[in-house]
Amino acid sequence: MKIIRKYLGLQKNNVSAFTLMESLIALMVISGTLLVYQGLSHSLLSHMTYLRESDQDKWLLFTHQFRSECIGARFRSVRGNRLYIEKDGKELAFGYSSKKDFRKASAQWHGYHPMLLNLSSAHISEQDQRIRLVLKWPSGLERTFIYDFKEKS
Repeated sequence: MKIIRKYLGLQKNNVSAFTLMESLIALMVISGTLLVYQGLSHSLLSHMTYLRESDQDKWLLFTHQFRSECIGARFRSVRGNRLYIEKDGKELAFGYSSKKDFRKASAQWHGYHPMLLNLSSAHISEQDQRIRLVLKWPSGLERTFIYDFKEKS
């Protein structure tokens, strides 16, 4: 009879099984671990989105740089969607190039220095030594920069 019970698995088992309470605790630990992992993943994603460089950040940096270039400069003209100024005895030009960037260069358009990259358009206009620069990005952002070159008295 012992042999038959042994083969049929009817022998008394000495291994203790999980109780209902232990099972619930294990499920809560697993659930808590998954919630912590999900929260950390969400936090990481939001930080990456926050730290990603945006067109607005580029615009703020550009306005600071462009304003410092214009301070102390003498206005020359606006021709061909380019601004021509004289600063420290040098003729400089600023304008939108065929490479879809806004750049600073010599008056002959040599030795360029890109100031803004990846623009969809830029337009420069002038009225009574007051320039108006309208920049558009592929993201849809549009910003206007206005600077008055008139002598301050």
